[in-house]
Amino acid sequence: MRRRDALIGGGALALVGAGATYAVLRQMGSMEEYTASVSATRAALSARPENRDFIRYATLAASGHNTQPWRFRMAEGQIDILPDSARRTPVVDPDDHHMFASLGCAAENLSLAAGAGGRPGEIRFNAANGGSVEFVFAGETAARSMLFDAIPHRQSTRADYDGRAVPTSDVTALAAAAAIPGVDLVMITDRPQIGRVRDLVLAGNGAQMGDEMFVRELKSWLRFSPREALLRGDGLFSVTSGQPALPEWLGPHMFSMLVSAKGENDKYARQLESSAGVAIFVSEQDDKDHWMRAGRSCQRFALQATALGLKTAFVNQPVEVASLRPELAGLAGMPGRRPDIVMRFGYGEALPFSARRPVDAVLA
Repeated sequence: MRRRDALIGGGALALVGAGATYAVLRQMGSMEEYTASVSATRAALSARPENRDFIRYATLAASGHNTQPWRFRMAEGQIDILPDSARRTPVVDPDDHHMFASLGCAAENLSLAAGAGGRPGEIRFNAANGGSVEFVFAGETAARSMLFDAIPHRQSTRADYDGRAVPTSDVTALAAAAAIPGVDLVMITDRPQIGRVRDLVLAGNGAQMGDEMFVRELKSWLRFSPREALLRGDGLFSVTSGQPALPEWLGPHMFSMLVSAKGENDKYARQLESSAGVAIFVSEQDDKDHWMRAGRSCQRFALQATALGLKTAFVNQPVEVASLRPELAGLAGMPGRRPDIVMRFGYGEALPFSARRPVDAVLA
């Protein structure tokens, strides 16, 4: 945590008065309780795993704003992953692109966990009724992999990295892990090219931070105290981005007072400068099936990165601001196509993990 963040946290507590500080801290909950609860969701599979265990691992996948926009339906011989329309983010994701990419991330985790548990299967997209993902069991041969082992340790590490280059052999391993039919991966490690991505990220971030509806939607997914983060089980907890915990009633006001487009741009510029590279995922077709495939590809990339000791974080602003997509596609060498996901990677320290909802809460 930077000194400025510590001062903000201390100043926030000072606002409530010394006599009330103890009560406020108790109301906020403790990081010890938060960490214990989050760790339980990331426990290893049991010796004889069941469908619920596979679903728990699926919920550890990435999703926009940590919305976890999925519901799981257990059926004979398969598990269906359904989009949860109640968890849409219509401002940042008006056509549900990120939602279906998130379903792909969850499906990949589910497939890896089921394979490790001796129940491998096949991922399929079902276009009926708006679209869903099916995992169909097929076989009983255990297939544990380093990607499966990385699932409990993967996180979107929204922090500065240390700037070290990634060995060529590891770059090759990342590309191999992310290989999904229908998705192209472009990795950028050249500093001037990373600078071009940075410029697009800053342009997108400036546009988003200047949009009142975007900021309102973002704030609805921010969690400021351990208690609130555990109670909701979703969203972006300030501590997971290296920021201080705050009382639930105070956090939104401090956000409005202190967070600005310039400050966020400075942060993203620094974070991209400290990254070893940027990965851009571009699907061959602009439809829900391929958005899902892009999610699978990026999840596998992030898991392989985790296994190699790397950290990853999304910088999707050039994807989310439609007017910037053509320039990003051109930068990636794929003019005319829609880029799906932008992720930076590099070496850095882990931050606290984000919360997840319990399995019962995500069953259809």
